[in-house]
Amino acid sequence: MDLFEYQGKQFLAHHGVTVPHGAVADEPDHAVLAGESLGYPVAVKAQVRVGGRGKAGGIRLASDEGEVRAAAEAILGLDIRDHSVRRLWLEKAADVAEEYYASFTVDRAERRYLGMLSARGGVDIEEVAATEPEAIARLAIGPRHGLSAEDARRWAADAGLAADIHDQAASMLVDLYRAFTGGDAELVEVNPLIVTGDRRLVALDAKVTLDDSARFRHPDWAGWATAEWHDERERRARERGLNYVGLSGTVGVIGNGAGLVLSTLDVVSQAGGTPANFLDVGGGASADVIAAALEVVDSDDKVRAVLVNIFGGITRCDEVAHGILDAMGRVELRSPIVVRLDGTNADEGRSLLAGHQSDRLVSQPTMLDAARAAVALAEPAP
Repeated sequence: MDLFEYQGKQFLAHHGVTVPHGAVADEPDHAVLAGESLGYPVAVKAQVRVGGRGKAGGIRLASDEGEVRAAAEAILGLDIRDHSVRRLWLEKAADVAEEYYASFTVDRAERRYLGMLSARGGVDIEEVAATEPEAIARLAIGPRHGLSAEDARRWAADAGLAADIHDQAASMLVDLYRAFTGGDAELVEVNPLIVTGDRRLVALDAKVTLDDSARFRHPDWAGWATAEWHDERERRARERGLNYVGLSGTVGVIGNGAGLVLSTLDVVSQAGGTPANFLDVGGGASADVIAAALEVVDSDDKVRAVLVNIFGGITRCDEVAHGILDAMGRVELRSPIVVRLDGTNADEGRSLLAGHQSDRLVSQPTMLDAARAAVALAEPAP
């Protein structure tokens, strides 16, 4: 579960990390009230679960009521990398002297945790990693050993952080590590981790991903999960246990296996179309799962055609065919369906579909043929 920035800051604050005071707003009037309460100047920040907000105009400074209202009106509804802004976070504008970067994540290949720390915060850390890898101090952390204050202090020195805040940085890093491990997170990232003019460390941003499998240990996550699903399509998918990410195109995509679905998105684009979603039904999708997936994808008003791309391994293609036919008989689907089946029981699946082919149901032999057919149905030439 990816948290919004304001939720991530609540999470970090619960574990002792210093974060700015702020308030949530979902309309301009609320933003104005928040600005008056916090005191000017304030930062008005879009709440979306992707990066690049600043470059997209999703973060603005405001020094009075009029500027707050103008910023809120400009940011609410803004599209940032296919995510529509429906909520704002306002906080007192920070006095920034220096910007650092800090993160903890899971290094599955090495079966340990990985910490990354850099004095080059506030910029695209991916670019820093590619062009100046030496600017990032990496620390492998064994789960049994953990992160001690002594380790954290040496790490801060290795990363080139200002000498006068090494002790403070060590304390902050230990708190971040405890939040990461004790809070069952898969990622905790602070960029920037700032030094204020009076030499205090503050987590000015927070990107937190929680481990879904640990929900049973954290009943307090329920409120975050409810707020998480601003996208109605994603809410419906989650209720059905489906792995779904909404996009902004017109071709709905259903496949089995993340790699196959990603490849299908690429092929749809190659065929001149725009994918409306990523939906992975998993390795053993039953007829009921396929029917649920079709209903979720078809509920998107932008979708004009659905591409079902299945390579049968554990998944049996005849079961997929039954699911498609069941969904078409049970629910009036708006969008035509293009199907490509290959692998286990593919011949049987194609035979089942053959007797029902029409302008609403089309079977194609290859992924590219299916993508072209779906694009033609979704985005007909003028």
